[in-house]
Amino acid sequence: MITSDVGKSNLLSHFIKNEFSEQSKSTIGVEFRAIRVDKKIVKAQIWDTAGQERYRAITGAYYRRAVGALLVYDITRHVTFENIARWLNELRDHTDQNIVVMLVGNKADLRHLRAVPTDESKGFPERENTFFMETSALEALNVGKAFTEVLTQIYPVVSKKALDAGENSVSLPAEQTINLGNDVSAVKKGGCCSD
Repeated sequence: MITSDVGKSNLLSHFIKNEFSEQSKSTIGVEFRAIRVDKKIVKAQIWDTAGQERYRAITGAYYRRAVGALLVYDITRHVTFENIARWLNELRDHTDQNIVVMLVGNKADLRHLRAVPTDESKGFPERENTFFMETSALEALNVGKAFTEVLTQIYPVVSKKALDAGENSVSLPAEQTINLGNDVSAVKKGGCCSD
């Protein structure tokens, strides 16, 4: 989620289908992907929310039950980074306060046009207790790593919540599916992960 034209749809498309399109448009949609975390198959339901103002009421409904989020900005447009705090506040207003959040500076392939210094970007997650990573959907830089890190951080929380609810997820078979589309609380986080 975040401002439009920062590459959200291309990040998701690369993670799900290993595709990149020069002709992206504002979208709202859902994709699914299964990955292995701690010897379990984790199925993620990932919403691609439009960043345009006209979609704000709709996107609020989509992330009410979110357990993780990637807040994406364009490293070549400082205004997209400036909007992050507002989007994070809106996200936290509609979700559990411990949602796993990763700040994603996209379009890292355009280093020569950088408007948001990496040091400035790193300061935000340190203050807000989120993760941080720079990506490039075009060059496939850190795309899978960003999504996988968020899903990996969500997984133990979903398992603990299932255990607390009496579902005994600790003894699930190795190939058991855990659906991360359910409402959960998430772990505390912090730091920077970047190649």
